[in-house]
Amino acid sequence: MAMDKKRGLGRGLSALMADVEQTVEAKQSAPVRADSSVAIEIVHPNPDQPRRRFDPADLDDLAASIAEKGIIQPLIVRAHPSKTGEFEIVAGERRWRAAQMAKLHEVPIVVRSFSDTEVLEVAIIENIQRANLNPVEEALGFQQLMDKFSRTQEQMATALGKSRSYIANNLRLLALPDDVKEMLADGRLSAGHARALITSDNASVLAAEVVAKGLSVRETEKLMKAKKAPVAKRSAPKLEKDADTKALENDLSAALSMRVSVDHKDGNSGGLVTIQYKDLDQLDDLCRLLTS
Repeated sequence: MAMDKKRGLGRGLSALMADVEQTVEAKQSAPVRADSSVAIEIVHPNPDQPRRRFDPADLDDLAASIAEKGIIQPLIVRAHPSKTGEFEIVAGERRWRAAQMAKLHEVPIVVRSFSDTEVLEVAIIENIQRANLNPVEEALGFQQLMDKFSRTQEQMATALGKSRSYIANNLRLLALPDDVKEMLADGRLSAGHARALITSDNASVLAAEVVAKGLSVRETEKLMKAKKAPVAKRSAPKLEKDADTKALENDLSAALSMRVSVDHKDGNSGGLVTIQYKDLDQLDDLCRLLTS
C-alpha cells in the first residue's frame, strides 16, 4: 500500500483513537453508552492483535469483577469482515476474555467503521499507550504495520510519539534467538538486557547466565565486554566504526530481523556486508527478499 510519508499512519492518531479514548475517560466519568448488547459468541478477537499474552491472575480479577458488576466499558468492535451479522474486536479483547470466564451470555458493544489498516493501528497504539505490550509484542506490532501496510520507521515514530531510534532498537529485538525472546516476553529479561545481548553470537547462553545471576543491565554490558575481550586480544585491532555505519547496520538488522555487519575497506570504495541467519527458515526468508 503506497502512502505519502507526510500523512503518517492511517487517518491520524487523534482520529483513530477518538472512540478508544472514550473508554479511558469513562474511568473518571460516566460509562460510555453501548450501541447494543450482543451474544458473546458472535464477537470475535482480531487475529492481528499484537498482544499475545494475557496475565492469568489479572484475567481472574477482572472476571470476578465482571461477574459481580458486569462490563462497565463496552467493547469497541467493527462488522466482521467475513461473517455476516457478527463482529470483530477493535479494542477490549481482555474484557471479552474475562466475560467468557465469568460465563456472561452477552457483552455491550460500540460499533465503529474501521479498515483493516486502522484496526491494527488502533490495537497497537492503544496497547502501547497503556503499556500493555511486552517488548517482543511491541516489536512484532511495529513489524506488522511495516510489512503489511508499507509503513516506514519514520511514520511509526511520528504517529506513536516515539523517536525513530526507539522504533529501530525495538525491531532489533526480533533478531534475538527464540529462547531469549521468550525470556524478554515473560519479564525475566528487560529490553535493556536484550539490547545488550543483540550483538552476541552466544546470546542464549549469556541470557541464561544473566537470568540465573540476576544481573543488572550495566552488569550485563560488562559481561558482554568481558566475553569479547579474549577474542579481541588474539585478533588484529579493528578500527571503530563511525556513527553512520552503525546506524546503517541497525537499520538493515531491523529491516531483515537478522544481524547485519557492514565493513567498509579503508581507502577503498568497496567493502563487505555480512548477514547472519539463525536457521534455515531465516535463510529462506532472506532468499525470498533478495529474489522478489
